[in-house]
Amino acid sequence: MSIMSYQSIPAVIKDNAKKYAKKTAISYKKKGVYHSLTYDEFYDRVLLLARGLQKFGMTPGDKVAIFSENRLGWAVSDFAIQSAGGITVPIYATNTAKQAAYVINHSESRIVFCSTKVQYEKLYSIKEELPNVDLVVSFERFMGHRSFPVFTQYQLSEIDTPLSDEDRQQIEAQIAEITPGDLITIIYTSGTTGVPKGVLLTQRNIMINAEYGVDQLGMPQENMTTLSFLPLSHVLERTGGYYNTLMNGNHIAFAESPLTVMDNMLEVRPTSMVSVPRLFEKIYSRIHEGVSQMPPARQKIFHRAIEIGREYINKKYITNEPLGLLGLKYKLFDKLVFKKIRARFGGRLTYFLCGGAPLDKTICEFMWIIGLPVYNGYGLTETSPCVAISGAGKTRFDSVGIAIRETELKLEPDGELLVKGPQVMLGYYKNDEATLDSIQDGWFRTGDIAKIDEQGFVYIIDRKKELIVTAGGKNIAPQPIENELKLNQYISQAFVFGDRKPYLVAVITANMETLAVFARDEKISYKNNEELVQNPKIKELYANSIKELNKSYPPYKTIKFFAVVANDFSIEGGELTPTMKLKRKVILEKYKDVIEDLYAIKGNGKVAQPKL
Repeated sequence: MSIMSYQSIPAVIKDNAKKYAKKTAISYKKKGVYHSLTYDEFYDRVLLLARGLQKFGMTPGDKVAIFSENRLGWAVSDFAIQSAGGITVPIYATNTAKQAAYVINHSESRIVFCSTKVQYEKLYSIKEELPNVDLVVSFERFMGHRSFPVFTQYQLSEIDTPLSDEDRQQIEAQIAEITPGDLITIIYTSGTTGVPKGVLLTQRNIMINAEYGVDQLGMPQENMTTLSFLPLSHVLERTGGYYNTLMNGNHIAFAESPLTVMDNMLEVRPTSMVSVPRLFEKIYSRIHEGVSQMPPARQKIFHRAIEIGREYINKKYITNEPLGLLGLKYKLFDKLVFKKIRARFGGRLTYFLCGGAPLDKTICEFMWIIGLPVYNGYGLTETSPCVAISGAGKTRFDSVGIAIRETELKLEPDGELLVKGPQVMLGYYKNDEATLDSIQDGWFRTGDIAKIDEQGFVYIIDRKKELIVTAGGKNIAPQPIENELKLNQYISQAFVFGDRKPYLVAVITANMETLAVFARDEKISYKNNEELVQNPKIKELYANSIKELNKSYPPYKTIKFFAVVANDFSIEGGELTPTMKLKRKVILEKYKDVIEDLYAIKGNGKVAQPKL
């Protein structure tokens, strides 16, 4: 039965509770062990909480905030809010108290779910700024402050009081009242700049996006297990992982945290995952780091396997040429090399979905070579998110795919991509001016510079606002250069700058794990990481890498000077969004003195390293 034959996502879950009653719906880790709920158990938990919300006085159309990392409580709360006719307002778990207050107040949320005492204390610290919050509900039990009461989800659900037939009928009658045009959520853009805007998405926006995206992907969707680690506060994981999985009667397992993903993959043994490029960059880096420690003979086998694999995947998936003996060679190397690599990820993965930012072609090819295909997609919060996606037989390793059904694309003269389709948001909450700026004559302005080839494949170049215009008038997209820099095993993150300047410079964060190995091999002594990145041998290491990279670029796109810093960019440090995109204004301000020093250097144009 098609998803689009239903009125809403809660209506799908209601049917799935009968259709897949004893099938595992959700797994979550508690006290070091994974526990699971079947579809009928999960649905009953949803109805119990919806009953509690209605008893408290929640009415259809009310906004309810969820301030939490991914976990069972998030999912139960979200579906309970919807089942009671409400609108879910997610807040990133990494948000500060002030950031959370803005979302709660702007959305007019009267009820706030929070995961732990840490999140509760954030709310308590700003309780005077939350005059409209009537109820705080936690997913864990702890002592709250008398002046700021907190109830548990268990208490609100009255789990010890079973649902009566009347309770069930009343809530299911409310589910039946939900229409495709009703709001499902207000998602506040994390924003690389400026004040977050509340994106209004409907049931239909999400449902049509999930169904059309899966159709174009063309991969089997039966008996799948998805490991969820990207924030459910972000629309990519919300639609592509969480809703898509549960609407199709499959199994979703929540990772403990983004830091434990590799361990959780071995425990859960997922068949599919949704991710942003950062995970694949780390996989690529770690595998190559491991190879560099192997004996020369094994290194030679690995590199030969990659060489054969690259030829194999391009002939099989891109040019559709006969494979002949090449197919047999690939099978041999798959058994010798790639199968062992896949085992580190649970051994059952059939594919990844990648969004959030363009994935470097070299890394995408590598993932396909080792037998872990990455299907790139493209979209924004405002498009629910999918605009274009790759699929079986519709893949280019440097493309984000082809537009999904009922979606029109066009390019402005400056290359900005415009989108029209059923996945486009209603607008921004309480911000008509921003809505009118973004949606004109039904076309949503993405702010991304793109190109579209004759076959309809979309290629994202960079954010329009992030293009560098040098003093010489050259337009340069920094992201492709940054992505190439990150292929280096000694580089974790890279920020390229040069707007209205005579040349490009870069701030590079060191991959301290691999750099420490290099220092040990080179017998470099140091007291701390800051001292290590200033060592002349380390400076030379990075300078040589950048010189090599510069050879592939015209002079105006080469990096003339750079600085290496020991502290990585992070969400906590404010340099990255929750989906690992660079906050350029924050980085520029934070490293203002470093960048100014790079331009103060009087040199001959060769790559150099200033003192920090």
